[in-house]
Amino acid sequence: MSTETPAWRDLDSSTCSIARTMTVLGEPWTVLVLRDLLNGLRRFDELVTHLGIARNILTRRLTTLVDAGLVETREYREPGRRARREYRPTTAGLDLRPVLLALMAYGDRHHAGPDGPPAVVQHDCGAPVVLQEVCAEGHVLGPADRVRTVPGPGSRRKVDASVRDA
Repeated sequence: MSTETPAWRDLDSSTCSIARTMTVLGEPWTVLVLRDLLNGLRRFDELVTHLGIARNILTRRLTTLVDAGLVETREYREPGRRARREYRPTTAGLDLRPVLLALMAYGDRHHAGPDGPPAVVQHDCGAPVVLQEVCAEGHVLGPADRVRTVPGPGSRRKVDASVRDA
C-alpha cells in the first residue's frame, strides 16, 4: 500500500466540495435568488419584481434551494387572501453568506462602475464587513501567500475509464 500523496490531477474531481456545491448554485439566477433572500426578500412576487426573473425560472430555483436544504418555506396569509409561502434561508443557506460576500468583493474590485461599488455591507455597529483568508493558526493570508490543497478523508483516486469499462 502506497503512502504517497496523490497529485491533484489523480483525484476524482466529482468528490470535490466545490463541484458538489455548484450542482446546486451553478444554475443561472440561483446565486442571485439566494442573495435576495439573504438580504431580506421573502415573498415570491418580491423576488420576481426585484430580480426581473421569469416566474417559472424562479419556481425552479426556489425548488432547488429548498430541496438542497438551503431555504425553507413558511406559510403566511394576508387578510382576505389565500395562504401563501415565503422563503427563508436555513442555517446551511446562511453559511453561504461568506461565499456571496467574496463574489461581491471580487466584483467590487474587478467590475465596479466608475462611481464605485453599488452596495456596501455593514455590520450592526456600522463598520463595513471585510473578508479575510486566515489559517487555523491565525495567520492572515495575502495575495502572494501560497496555499495548497491536499487530499482529505473523503477524497478518492480517479478511476481510469479503460479500467472501469473493462
